[in-house]
Amino acid sequence: MYDAFTIRDAEITDLPIIVDIYNSTIAGRMVTADLEPVTVESRTQWFHEHSPSFRPLWVVESQGSICGWVSYQSFYGRPAYNGTAEISIYIHQDFRGKKLGKFLIQKAIDACPALEIKTLLGFIFGHNEPSIKLFNSFGFEKWAHLPKIAELDSIERDLLILGRRIY
Repeated sequence: MYDAFTIRDAEITDLPIIVDIYNSTIAGRMVTADLEPVTVESRTQWFHEHSPSFRPLWVVESQGSICGWVSYQSFYGRPAYNGTAEISIYIHQDFRGKKLGKFLIQKAIDACPALEIKTLLGFIFGHNEPSIKLFNSFGFEKWAHLPKIAELDSIERDLLILGRRIY
């Protein structure tokens, strides 16, 4: 199944579909703390903060169409933390529930030594049980529990930080 997918570095021309995939998750209140759709313009600086050799942003394609993306982001923005990165995975709604998340997490883990990333983090809402289960299946453990720090539709939500040492 996974041989039907290819991963490549994102290009600026991919940003509209990256934003569309991201925006498709907002209404579900499970994945992101954004409450309203974002724009391509508002994500342009974020796009340029990625680098193929340090903090990549990848798109995954199936039959020429982008069906998901993965980003690595620096943790806390200080040089002493360069060996630690947060990963985010977003999958097009037509490809959710088809084990693409497992494929992408494995690819992200496999790339860590070349990126000099020793620790990966996932920031996941406490009520997002599918994502917690997915990350746990790859050896991520709960490293932090921040209770009721987000409010989504008048409901206070917890944020978990899941972590895994790579090497």
